[in-house]
Amino acid sequence: MENEFFMAVRRVALGAMLIMPVQALAHGDVAPQAVDTTGLPALDEEWLIENPYRAEAVGEDTWSLAVEIGASGYNQNCARCHGLEVISGGLAPDLRFLEAEEYGDEWYVERFREGYTQNGITKMPAFGELLGQEAAWAIRTYIETRPDDDSMAEISDELKGIRDALAAGGADVEAHKARLVELAAAVETVSGAPVADSAASRAAALLDGSADGVTRATEALTIGLSAAN
Repeated sequence: MENEFFMAVRRVALGAMLIMPVQALAHGDVAPQAVDTTGLPALDEEWLIENPYRAEAVGEDTWSLAVEIGASGYNQNCARCHGLEVISGGLAPDLRFLEAEEYGDEWYVERFREGYTQNGITKMPAFGELLGQEAAWAIRTYIETRPDDDSMAEISDELKGIRDALAAGGADVEAHKARLVELAAAVETVSGAPVADSAASRAAALLDGSADGVTRATEALTIGLSAAN
């Protein structure tokens, strides 16, 4: 019953995306910025209707690269309206609720390619020809891996503690990395995608044994926690 409830909530949220008026989709004055998709598998000219960059299709390394490239593309072209970390401030659609399955993919790629116009006014430009589908699906991959707020709230205090310990220096970095991996595995996504790209997983990946890695992991935790709040 609980799963049915959340599915219903997501359908309502997506329905609102399709009819949301006026400034809610006010992307019209945003000039699309090119996205460097180097390293991603090239796609044919014909547009797909299913995300080809999911981990089960391309492997974890390529999936991780797609998330990284998608994050950059999203921040350059989408964050202004849809929010940091895809957390909408309430005016633009919250894209985290777009299901990581066929229906969500079809809706996403159509809107990405064609844009959105209301009463003759461009609310969202057509990104398809300008950015291409490698960038489109990388951004999609990033969006669908956004962590669920409740999952992050459950571990936020522990993440803060790890961040503070790393920032203070002298911490058992390997132990903290192992714990971050455990926490990351428990984080769910809003979209239903099987793996979340969370502050915990990012920080764990950055802890490579170097001092710079500790600094970057600390920053990743700070940014992730700030976005969640």
